Amino acid sequence: MSSVSKNITSIKESIPEHVTLVAVSKTKSNEDILDAYNVGHRIFGENKVQELTVKSEELPSDIEWHFIGHLQTNKVKYIAPYISMIHAVDSLKLLKTIEKEAAKNKRIINCLLQCKIAKEESKFGLSFDGAKDLLSNAEFTALRHVNIKGVMGMATYTDNLEQVRAEFKSLYDMFKQFKASFFIQKPDFNIVSMGMSHDYKIAIEQGANMIRIGSSIFGERNYSKTK
Repeated sequence: MSSVSKNITSIKESIPEHVTLVAVSKTKSNEDILDAYNVGHRIFGENKVQELTVKSEELPSDIEWHFIGHLQTNKVKYIAPYISMIHAVDSLKLLKTIEKEAAKNKRIINCLLQCKIAKEESKFGLSFDGAKDLLSNAEFTALRHVNIKGVMGMATYTDNLEQVRAEFKSLYDMFKQFKASFFIQKPDFNIVSMGMSHDYKIAIEQGANMIRIGSSIFGERNYSKTK
């Protein structure tokens, strides 16, 4: 068994059954992805459209591809035919583009609202009020080919675990408020996606039911690879 196979098996055995693992395979080879696939894993996350498109064509068709990076509107059309979930939706403009491309492909595309919980300026995401405004907007409620399944967010990259814990708690609190205000009749608004290799255990403790793990499965990223 390869190190990738061992790592992903170990992580999946250690997390609660209700938590979905997205294996973050960006910059990783097809061989590494197949090592995870061959021990039964099917959900992989990518953050570059070009790399994802190549992998989706070369790898098994039953893989569920999640787009986890910041998505530009002009790139949506390339992934709309096959993407399983788009994690980082942070504007009505992006949602309207996803709607248009999903309709062209006669699909409904699952999405998560990215909420900004970290103090780092480099992090994208909607504020609590910004998300409420989006969800209240008539243009949003008119969308028919976009399915908002929950929220996602990234905590500050810091050794201050109490800060990380508080930021994750704030995302879970937002999820509960959005559920009560906008999605009370929608059972499949049920995803809280937060936590990565260095902080996923705290995220699960604070209510995460989807985690995104890369380096703990595949090793450190190699940015010299193009696919």
